[in-house]
Amino acid sequence: MKRILLRLFQLILAILVLLIAAVAINTLRFQSRQIDVAPVPPLGLDENAAAARLAGSLRFKTISSDTDPEQNAEEFDKLHKYLETSFPKVHASLKREEVNGRSLLYTWEGTDSKAKPIMLMAHQDVVPIAPGTEKNWLQQPFDGSIKDGFVWGRGSWDDKGNLFSIMEATEKLLSEGFKPRQTIYLAFGHDEEVSGLRGAKMIAALLQSRGVKLDYVLDEGLLVTEGILKGLDKPAALVGVAEKGYATVFLSLDAVPGHSSIPPQKTAIGMMSVALAKLEDQQFPAQIRGVALDMFETIAPEMSGLNRVLLSNLWLFKPLVQKELAKGASTNAMLRTTTALTMVHAGNKDNVLPGTIDAAVNFRLLPGDTQATVLEHVKQTVANDAIKLKPYAANSDPSRVTPISGQAYQTLARSIRETFPGTVVAPGLMLGATDSRHFEAISDNIFKFSPVRATSEDLPRFHGTNERISIKNYAEMINFYHQLLLNSTKP
Repeated sequence: MKRILLRLFQLILAILVLLIAAVAINTLRFQSRQIDVAPVPPLGLDENAAAARLAGSLRFKTISSDTDPEQNAEEFDKLHKYLETSFPKVHASLKREEVNGRSLLYTWEGTDSKAKPIMLMAHQDVVPIAPGTEKNWLQQPFDGSIKDGFVWGRGSWDDKGNLFSIMEATEKLLSEGFKPRQTIYLAFGHDEEVSGLRGAKMIAALLQSRGVKLDYVLDEGLLVTEGILKGLDKPAALVGVAEKGYATVFLSLDAVPGHSSIPPQKTAIGMMSVALAKLEDQQFPAQIRGVALDMFETIAPEMSGLNRVLLSNLWLFKPLVQKELAKGASTNAMLRTTTALTMVHAGNKDNVLPGTIDAAVNFRLLPGDTQATVLEHVKQTVANDAIKLKPYAANSDPSRVTPISGQAYQTLARSIRETFPGTVVAPGLMLGATDSRHFEAISDNIFKFSPVRATSEDLPRFHGTNERISIKNYAEMINFYHQLLLNSTKP
């Protein structure tokens, strides 16, 4: 018996030694995937003048509306005139078109007509200020204030910061006598915050009708994060190579209204509540796959300590890592099609049983899931034929995944590394929707990235209170777009 136990112990010990060796070898095997480049020097910009131009644009209340296309039309007109006066070389050298009234398309003709064109995107519109929060702003949201080294105001980050830094970079290149090899398009939609159906979608349709095929599209998206990824001491520039789909399902239940003193055994509100609770409890499974797997495998060699070991050995530790990531809202959203209960309407008096109950559940779809799989999931989970289901007309499937092995991604990664020295570049999944999704028919390479530095303390400013961009970071943004255009036009 002792011999058997001894052999069993020796076997277990040997397995442990082999396992530890395999983990150690695998950890060391994961080498850095970062492009080794030298940082480019600053452009020598008048940073204060550039910041002042951006600040001026924030004074136009270009708030878009999903129901009224003409809402704030005069504010968009003012912004267009402001762009003309702020960037005279751009407007003298590039072809400018107004698409569907308010969106702008600039064309910078290249010297090689056979080279595939590229496109840089941003949007002119902004979201409104949440009612009652105006008093919480340190600087008024539409004053375009410059204070303490920051440009303050709605749109400074999302997305006039990108729009104006693209224009600044283009103006700078024109002043340097630069002539692009391939044609460059600058596309600035006017309704991104309400789906882009009147703006970006119309620009994409126009270019498709002209037979245009784009080498790549770069739109707003993921950021240069600092201190957000645990175990990574360096800044991380996450480049969105795909974005999640959008699917809202409306649930409705009709009932016989009546007096609350004689309720039925199962009330309509109770039945709807059960259905919604089931949907929240029985969510899509979390999985480290696809874009999330590429991201972690790219970041793993740059990490230190236990995090590097875990991410370098997902073949062994995947269940543990998945469980931990699912605990955080942002990391959980990277791993699964998420379920969010967003609206419920029922009743109009405390002693009356309502006759109708309506609810909305919003899903953000991971690549691999579809609108059809979501609708079937809702049907099977609710399991109540009395509850009617209706998908939202503007739902969309997840985007395609742009390959990270292609030249377009490599050019983008190089440009980031050159202008944000020491930054780790990795693919990522865009959780929200962007205008770029409308361009899938005319480009195989669509990226979602904003050269904006952000810490965890900055993230609530996005669509929130005290939105701002530092003057120093804004100069980096201009430098980035300048370098990207230079790198993109190399043979």
